[in-house]
Amino acid sequence: MRGFFGIGVEGLSKPMNAGNLFRSAHAFGASFLFTVGVLYPRGEAGLADTSDAPGEVPLYEFATTADLDLPSGCRLVGVELTDGATELPSFRHPRQAAYVLGPERGALSAPMLEKCAFTVKIPTKFCINVATAGAIVMYDRLISLGRFASRPVRAGGEPMALAAHVAGGPVIRSRGRRR
Repeated sequence: MRGFFGIGVEGLSKPMNAGNLFRSAHAFGASFLFTVGVLYPRGEAGLADTSDAPGEVPLYEFATTADLDLPSGCRLVGVELTDGATELPSFRHPRQAAYVLGPERGALSAPMLEKCAFTVKIPTKFCINVATAGAIVMYDRLISLGRFASRPVRAGGEPMALAAHVAGGPVIRSRGRRR
């Protein structure tokens, strides 16, 4: 899969959920993890993060939203159950993205929402656990940007064979005007 992604939390009310989120991020191949407004409590969160994600994937801790510094070209995507957010099944993920989730007993702050290039929501009846929400977003990214065989037409059918990748010749792009 092309591109990269990171995932993080703004604020934190349940460290075990952040540990679970970061463990899932490690499993889904996150390039980096981050926190905003809170230090990641590795001891307590590590009870849920049996992979020790911060020991394997870079963890960045930012004191405030203003301090949040993402790689060049990386688009910030807020995950929040709010009016005006795009429903996740209809969202096209940026190739270079950082996803941010709010605390379980709250929401993303207004400054964080302003910083987001996009805001998505998972079409549920009510808010779900931050670790579960993050895993759903990462899974959606994987299935929408990954290269997988098509699903069968009928339930239980065999997946359609994945076509072999064909590399074409070089593509030469000119920065000048065409004449």
